[in-house]
Amino acid sequence: MTAPITRELLSAYVDDALGETEIARIEQALRDSDVIRQQLTLMLRDRDRGEHSVGAIWRRNRLSCPSRQQVGSFLLGVLEDDAHDYIQFHMQTIGCAYCLANLADLQAQHQAGADDQAKQRRKRLFQSSAGLLPADKKKK
Repeated sequence: MTAPITRELLSAYVDDALGETEIARIEQALRDSDVIRQQLTLMLRDRDRGEHSVGAIWRRNRLSCPSRQQVGSFLLGVLEDDAHDYIQFHMQTIGCAYCLANLADLQAQHQAGADDQAKQRRKRLFQSSAGLLPADKKKK
């Protein structure tokens, strides 16, 4: 038996805070049920008006999400154990799409920076050793 689709579940769906299985289940229910579509419409209308519950403010301001700087420190492995464990839990267990996108972006930037550094290092080495290479001897 599957759990009913609640307002909180619809809210998590809109926030992209669910796994693929739950997303598929909600999308199917939205296709099949006028009642669920109406619930979603009402929830979105309430959000547009500015819901002011503690939970809404918490979600809207992403108070449980680490900063981009903290995600970068997590990527580099320089956080204290407690902070590292929290961010790992937040991303792997909770699966926060916002923070996972931040992590993927930082990983791409880190990799691009490493590739640029390697190219610059090879160029400097080549330029510093160019005078040491033997000159071509022309045949006469």
